[in-house]
Amino acid sequence: MSAISQRRIPREQDIGFIVRRLLPVQGLRSVGPFVFLDHMGPAFFVAGGTAGDVRAHPHVGLATVTYLSQGAMVHRDSLGSVQRIEPGAINLMVAGRGIVHSERVPADIRAANVAVEGLQMWLALPQEQEQCTPAFYHYPAADLPQCDIAGGSVQLLIGRAFGMVSPVLTFAHTLYAAWQLSAGGILPLPQDVTERALYLIEGSAEVDGEAVVAGELVLLSSGAQKLCASSAVRGVVFGGAALDAPRYLDWNFVASNRERLAAARDDWRAGRFVMVPGESEFIPLPE
Repeated sequence: MSAISQRRIPREQDIGFIVRRLLPVQGLRSVGPFVFLDHMGPAFFVAGGTAGDVRAHPHVGLATVTYLSQGAMVHRDSLGSVQRIEPGAINLMVAGRGIVHSERVPADIRAANVAVEGLQMWLALPQEQEQCTPAFYHYPAADLPQCDIAGGSVQLLIGRAFGMVSPVLTFAHTLYAAWQLSAGGILPLPQDVTERALYLIEGSAEVDGEAVVAGELVLLSSGAQKLCASSAVRGVVFGGAALDAPRYLDWNFVASNRERLAAARDDWRAGRFVMVPGESEFIPLPE
């Protein structure tokens, strides 16, 4: 049995900087509770510019998970949260029945010509929590457990794995770990996960003898055991319990029924969302 059940190469989009869309893609709509994955950058932004800034926009029915490997971003939301995101930290924003946020490149990062790179993921909330009260949580890198493995290290971002437990809030069984290996290093793949995927950010590796290259998302079969680094390599492994029902995505909204998506579009068009304090710019509803 093959260790890899699907392979996907991302779609690239230029939104002022390069973003690679890994989820959803044709034939692969979710992995566990994860329904969206973008690899942002690495990108450099000029001092005084606005490229890289994401104006205020809404979400419903999901939780956003932001993780940076380089640079920094500043998060602001309609709850009044203001949080600088730096490498190794986790930002968890629970949209529930509705939240608005912006993400901007800090002036010092622009001035110092520091690259910004990271992953943004969306978790579909369980059906009974799709309309929950919005919330925001920040977990500094120092609060997230790490351990050494053969030829490298693992940082556990969400869930239980590698003998560690992350403090990050979960809504269903969820796994998310970032790792790096030198050539010849070995990553044992967590086994008690219903759906698992691996994204190689850089380098090359093999999963039970099957080659994986940088920029490739692979859906792991139930029998996949370990990753062996062919070169210096870094990436993430993620997944969890299968969704409790199909999910529909429309722009920045996720829901288990299309009526909720239509209502969210109407609410944003009509200006019924609470806006981000101090933000005058926003992204209009795409028609």
